[in-house]
This record gives sequence, structure tokens and C-alpha cells, in this order.
Amino acid sequence: MRLAVTGASGFCGAAVARAAVAAGFEVVCLGRRSGPVGRHVPWDAAADTPDLAGADAVVHLAAAVGDPPPGAAVEAAFRRVNVDGTARLTAAAAGRPVVYVSSASVYAPGRYEQPLTEEHPIGGQRTAYGRTKADGEALALAAGAVALRPRAVYGPGDPHLLPRLRRAVRAGVALLPGPDAMLSLTAVENLADACLAALDWPPGAYNITDATAYRRDDAVRRVLDALGTPARLVHVPPGLAYAAASAARLAGRLSSTSPTLTRYAVDQLANGVVLDTTRATAQGWRPRYDLDRFTAWLCGGGRRR
Repeated sequence: MRLAVTGASGFCGAAVARAAVAAGFEVVCLGRRSGPVGRHVPWDAAADTPDLAGADAVVHLAAAVGDPPPGAAVEAAFRRVNVDGTARLTAAAAGRPVVYVSSASVYAPGRYEQPLTEEHPIGGQRTAYGRTKADGEALALAAGAVALRPRAVYGPGDPHLLPRLRRAVRAGVALLPGPDAMLSLTAVENLADACLAALDWPPGAYNITDATAYRRDDAVRRVLDALGTPARLVHVPPGLAYAAASAARLAGRLSSTSPTLTRYAVDQLANGVVLDTTRATAQGWRPRYDLDRFTAWLCGGGRRR
């Protein structure tokens, strides 16, 4: 089978492309930059219709990501890729199986006592990323795609969570908003496995995470220790953390730089969000990777597994 992987030059897309080759797929990488394997077909998701000639199926990971300061220009830029780009992709797919990699960010934010199923309300997102991923997902589902909703993807080459954790350490102290909480995390290898398995799943949305949830403080401590930057964890009231994020956003606007702390980042650490993966595991998918394996990799100097 010839598999088109969009966004294969990115963190998650590269993992999917490598896993697909290892599984025997012929891979075509669509994006502005080439992927780690396979043939490159240029595609600007913000402007162009993708060339899917010869592809039997598509895994769509190309996306505008990040947590920049809010504004009309940012919203429009994210929408061009995450919504309009998805519309062009699903139209070009023309009946081919499509796996759309969405995000748990589409769920209405909050602190929840029970694991979230795929029926949890969508909406109320606080970032352009969350809003446009939700809209893009809706288009993909309407076109008959499978939509995967991972949460807090981590692993080798992670450009988001690890740098954010490092920045949180000051003078040997890491400030965490609110009390300890249970969190779902998703190893990038588990997401890659799910992307390939989902080519045969019924259309619809599926949560994708590691097999078990983690205690936030323990996970943060283990990762910081593995990075060689151990820190004392100090809890601060969530209200204070949100106020600091608002101040950082204002400072970022004045200096035309991205804020070092955002309300979205506080949400990710303060809210105990655990996802129910029953729907995915009912299809036979089983997550094989976990945080223990990742921290062992970090302790080993980050050698590729």
C-alpha cells in the first residue's frame, strides 16, 4: 500500500512515516519540507491542493501548531492550515481512507473527575490551535475520516513539552499550578501505531493515549531527573498562575515576542484530564510505549530506540 503522510517533517509526522516504512508501506511525504523517509511531494497546506496521485490512503498530520499570542492575524493563519488545508485534503482524497490526527485540545477545557470519552463536549477552546483543530476535525469527520485525539504527545525529538518543562525550572525549583492531578500522556510511538491501525477502523473519533494515566508531579519529576535538571516541585494557586500567564501575554505583546507562560500551558498542567481509550482498544489497538521507556531513553543519552 502506498501511504501519503502529510506533515512528515514534523515531530509526529516523522514518527508516523518511519513506522509506516517499518510496517512495509511505500511512503509519500507531503509538505513544505521532506520527511525522514520516502518520496517528497511539495505541498503548502495553507494554500494548495495536495497531489495524492497514486496514494491508496492518507494520514493527515500537517498542522499549524503552537501557542502564540491571540489575535485576528494568528487566528487566520491557523485557519488557513488547520481548516482550509484539511478541506482541500479531504476533497483531494476522494474516497481514500483518511486518518486525521486531531487533538484532545478540541474538548471543552476544565478539570474533570472522570475520564473523558469521545462524546465529551467540543468547544470553548482557549487557543487558535484548539479552535481550528476542532473545526478541521469536524470537516474530516463529515468526509468519513477517522479522527485520532491524542493528548500531550511526547517522545524523542519532542519540540514542545520538554522545552516547556526545562523553562519551568528556575534556581532548582519548578512551579506547578494547583495540586497534583492525574494526566493522560501519549507516547509518539503509540500515536504512530494508532495512525496505521486506524486505516482499517470505522469512521469516527478515537482517543489515543498511553495505557495508563500518570500522576503529574511524579511524571514531571521523573522527566526532569532524566534530563539532568532535578528540581523541587512547588505548588502555586491556579489563580496566581493564570494571572502570571495574563501578565506574560501582555509583556509579549509589548515586546512582540511569544510569552513564556500562557493560559493554555497552565490548563495543561493544572487540569486533571484523563482520556478513555475504550473505543480505540475495542478495535484491537494496544499502546506499547510508556513514560518509563522514554525516561530510560533520556537517561541513556537520547540514543534512538
